Amino acid sequence: MTMDRALLQTLFELAVERAQPALAVSRHLPQKPKGRTIVIGAGKASAQMARAFEKAWDGEISGLVVTRYGYAEKCERIEIVEAAHPVPDGAGFEAAKRLKEIVSGLSADDLVVALISGGGSALLPAPAEGLALEDEQAINRALLASGAPIGVMNLIRNQFSTIKGGRLAALAAPARVATLVVSDVPGDDPALVASGPTISLSGTRADARKFAELYRLDLPEAAKTLLASDENPAPRADDARFVGNSVVTIASAALSLTAAAEEARKRGIAAAVLSDSIEGEARDVALVHAAIAKEISQRNQPFEKPVVLLSGGETTVTLRGKGRGGRNGEFLLALAIALDGVEGVTALAGDTDGIDGSEDNAGAFVDGTSARRMREAGVDPLAALANNDAYGAFEAIGDLFVTGPTGTNVNDFRAILIR
Repeated sequence: MTMDRALLQTLFELAVERAQPALAVSRHLPQKPKGRTIVIGAGKASAQMARAFEKAWDGEISGLVVTRYGYAEKCERIEIVEAAHPVPDGAGFEAAKRLKEIVSGLSADDLVVALISGGGSALLPAPAEGLALEDEQAINRALLASGAPIGVMNLIRNQFSTIKGGRLAALAAPARVATLVVSDVPGDDPALVASGPTISLSGTRADARKFAELYRLDLPEAAKTLLASDENPAPRADDARFVGNSVVTIASAALSLTAAAEEARKRGIAAAVLSDSIEGEARDVALVHAAIAKEISQRNQPFEKPVVLLSGGETTVTLRGKGRGGRNGEFLLALAIALDGVEGVTALAGDTDGIDGSEDNAGAFVDGTSARRMREAGVDPLAALANNDAYGAFEAIGDLFVTGPTGTNVNDFRAILIR
């Protein structure tokens, strides 16, 4: 069991290494401008991206990047600001105002380099006219508790912002905007990462209204009023202000899962990447993964043992209780219950940014003894799942997986080894 956990941890570390900005940014530098180069950015990996860009760029640069508390890196020419995630705070509010000021008044000879990664939506609160920061905070809380997929959440967030959905790029015109993206969204649509501050997001306000009703969002009154109108929509993809802009996804879950699979095969273990874009309720996704693992364990199909199943994407959690933990913990707790007593199966799931939800762990380890050991420690795994308390359940048996901030963010990493 110890060796299997060590292997899964190695695969996680390789997946994270493949997504490190230090390597990815230098491979995708934009063409130098005649005028100034302004660097902006937001997200959990944006400070690391900024540091990598500084090292790789031999011209004059200045700018501002906002990242999550505890994720800052030391830069010499680019200012790094920290703010709250997943619920916005005043620091993010002030950073968003400054970013809009920085990109205003530029010329066609200037270049704006946008370093965008997951988490940027919460880090750049910029309420639309008629809304306050408290309204945007309430909107985020409602979305996080709704169970809506990331694409839906970003479409709705887009409606209440003066910076998301390409609005920041529109402010920068006529300057050219080159966006480098570390993707944390299923399918790697760059417009969905951080709600696309420099990229137009598909979908209309009418679509947002339908989703808000479908997921029964409890929105502030001012937000309801704005959502009911069609005024001040986000710019469309064919907006003339976006001509000449570029977007490159420099790191993603797909690339990281491929790196993990290659390493497993080098060690003589078959690897199957189920998908890099799995969505849905974390506990339901766990049942599907458990069913496949048990089929392999018992019948040696659809893959022969030994094999490691790899998957990525972003699941969701509909809050039912008041426990602690993120979506990876919820997935793992449901997986532990489903694999109770099954021998020869070991799993690891974690957020590649090093923080699952708002706790201090990236994820946890699971095997066929996990549920039994929880019960022996005085924790009912079913009750813990009902209370969304995966953190407490895995803490009780010492199986939390703690890495600290990793410096990147390409969403969830899941690995299940069947011997």
